[in-house]
Amino acid sequence: MTIKTLISAFLLTVVPGLALAEGCSRGHLETSQCATGQFFDATTKTCVDKATS
Repeated sequence: MTIKTLISAFLLTVVPGLALAEGCSRGHLETSQCATGQFFDATTKTCVDKATS
């Protein structure tokens, strides 16, 4: 095999795995991503201020 074939085979096996490792977390907030004094509202899918009494 030539070096180009080996490199191509390597890239075709590694690159999809790297894409899967990235995950699909882009565009999704989590509770831990809200600022101090805020909580995650699942209905609106945003961080909102905690109500004070």
